[in-house]
Amino acid sequence: MTKSYQVSVLVGSLRKDSVNRKAAKVLARLAPSNLKFQFLEIGDLPFFNEDLEAGETPAEWLRFREELSASDAVLFVTPEYNRSVPAVLKNAIDVGSRPYGESSWAKKPAAVVTVSPSGIGGFGANHHLRQSLVFLDMPVLQQPEAYIGGGWDMFDEQGDIKSDDTRAFFKSIIDAFGDWIERTATTS
Repeated sequence: MTKSYQVSVLVGSLRKDSVNRKAAKVLARLAPSNLKFQFLEIGDLPFFNEDLEAGETPAEWLRFREELSASDAVLFVTPEYNRSVPAVLKNAIDVGSRPYGESSWAKKPAAVVTVSPSGIGGFGANHHLRQSLVFLDMPVLQQPEAYIGGGWDMFDEQGDIKSDDTRAFFKSIIDAFGDWIERTATTS
């Protein structure tokens, strides 16, 4: 019997109709049945400031850390802003990595998918994010690489992928991630 895994999804775009949010939802729909997805809210997290840990830790930080800690794996789906990750995603990474020595990220298998209107598909953000994940001790899926260009024309009005070939590629990503979680998850 295949074990069930809780996957936290972090979308680097706050826009309700962002192509990255649509992509994340498609990936969740195409996933193997043993993966259960929870989209974590990151737009309400106060900017990380270590001084806030010394006083009353913001409730949003505590909620986020608790939700993240309860997950077995993390799926990052993000646009690229100025050849890097959006500030809201970097802030979530910082919030989840504290207090020092109590990171909520450690040992969780991860996958990174970047979607962009451009042809390079968020290559810079994808690799920049991976640098942080290495430090956070997260084993990151290496293949298939997921730099997805042409994002604005990819979805129909219902948020589904128009192209069968693109849908098959998304399926290959999420299936590989499911296999990766099976091989690397450390939770019981």
